Amino acid sequence: MSDGSKTIEMTEEARDELVEKLEGTNRRMRQEAAHSLAAMARERVDLVVDVAPALIDALMLPEAQTRWECLDALSEIAVVDPEQVLDAFPGAEDSLFDDASASVRLAAFRFLSCYGAIAPECAAEAWPLMSEAVQCYHGDPEYREMLVCLREFARGDLGDDVKESLVARMSFDAQNGRGLMKAYSAEICSILTEEA
Repeated sequence: MSDGSKTIEMTEEARDELVEKLEGTNRRMRQEAAHSLAAMARERVDLVVDVAPALIDALMLPEAQTRWECLDALSEIAVVDPEQVLDAFPGAEDSLFDDASASVRLAAFRFLSCYGAIAPECAAEAWPLMSEAVQCYHGDPEYREMLVCLREFARGDLGDDVKESLVARMSFDAQNGRGLMKAYSAEICSILTEEA
């Protein structure tokens, strides 16, 4: 697989080498390893499921890129094996409210959306954090991408309480917003009300 100028080998040995670098002390090597692991997860998620604990541990590292790349990999894992990512919630919550990096915030929101869409109990766990983030970042530059994530979340297997809360959260912008914010909010409400 080509990842920019590098080719990432899709083997367990290559994955293990990347995890070793991710757990190392060199910031740049951690960032590069996290980037490669995220690319590997998009291409062959089965190779990274077993290293979810290392990805979760990396959510506490100081560099933003390492955290957002690990969250991207964990988003892929969440779709196929949600049990593996349960311990990611504290790191995802911290990342969701990271004042310094919009990329980290968005990756955390995407992770919670992927996890929450799997089953009603997952949605009930993820939605309170997502709802708070929607309030906090409404109108921020990454908010449009958050709405894209919410649209996919709305298509997931949500319980009635989460559906009602999500419709309530989106209704104001669906009626009174402008442009893409209004369009996405209306689409989210439509997805949820059509299913009812």
